[in-house]
Amino acid sequence: MRVLITGGAGFIGSNTAVDLAGRGDEVVVLDDLSRAGTEENLTWITAECGGALEFVKADVRDGAAVHRAVNSRGVDAVIHLAAQVAVTSSVADPRTDFDINALGTLNVLEAARAADRPPAVLFASTNKVYGSLEDLTCAVEGERYVCELSDRGVGEQRPLDFHSPYGCSKGAADQYVRDYARIYGLRTVVLRQSCIYGNRQFGIEDQGWLAWFTLAALSGRSITVYGDGRQVRDVLEIGDLVRLYRLCLDRVDHVSGCVFNVGGGPGNAVSILESLSLLEGVIGRRVERGFSDWRPGDQKIFISDNREAGRRLGWRPEVGVPEGLERLVGWIGPNLPLIQARVESRSR
Repeated sequence: MRVLITGGAGFIGSNTAVDLAGRGDEVVVLDDLSRAGTEENLTWITAECGGALEFVKADVRDGAAVHRAVNSRGVDAVIHLAAQVAVTSSVADPRTDFDINALGTLNVLEAARAADRPPAVLFASTNKVYGSLEDLTCAVEGERYVCELSDRGVGEQRPLDFHSPYGCSKGAADQYVRDYARIYGLRTVVLRQSCIYGNRQFGIEDQGWLAWFTLAALSGRSITVYGDGRQVRDVLEIGDLVRLYRLCLDRVDHVSGCVFNVGGGPGNAVSILESLSLLEGVIGRRVERGFSDWRPGDQKIFISDNREAGRRLGWRPEVGVPEGLERLVGWIGPNLPLIQARVESRSR
């Protein structure tokens, strides 16, 4: 299979590229290398993939470049990961957020539709399409919030409620991808992802929070917790996500038009405070923290109901939080100076 990965030098994209090349697929990576760590990730995937990798430096906002990447290379599938990923950045600059997330996705879809043999399109959406879930009645139980969905999670039939410019731009893209399967017959799959973490993640405060916590803790910095820290998320280790991508590619005719909620599920749900305690156990010292106001659209609880992906594809998360966190610390620790330098250079 020949697969184009937009945002392919990012955290998720680089892991996906190496995995697919390792099983014999040809990989085309499209990335503008604007995010911290992408240049290092590109060096890594080039070495790992060898001749199975082709790199295209381009921005998904450039419709002509996206069209060329899709149509001149005869790709069988597109995994669309390129995105503006921070809620706070979307609030500060909603136009850029829209152009990257909504227009960039439309460029991918139109390029796929124009192909003589239209490729399948997998789209990385977000749990933010469900909004702040304000209708859920939450209670405090120790260091976490609990609600009526804590035991099973949020399913795909949950009404959409875009909140924040980021939620709107990703939500619009999510619905475009879904509708291109219905209207134009494209083979598309929407994956509403929740808190992915793991190796090659150059986390920053606005995105990739578990990697950011780990980086800050190993650097001796104090961490800012927004809200009261009892917010619960189901975290998913990168290897489990990439395995789901493979399943979707291999059975795309079976799951075309589907939407899947994708996260760690109830078994991998942790609060911010609980994650800090786990991190302290791995690194062997206290993690300093302070508190600040809640951020726009922040959900007290989000846990994915993964059962639809399990039913359709036989997928479920396999890496527990303690094991995944040890892997993350094991990668960030030896690479700490490099990661610090790249993150700080892009945040100035």
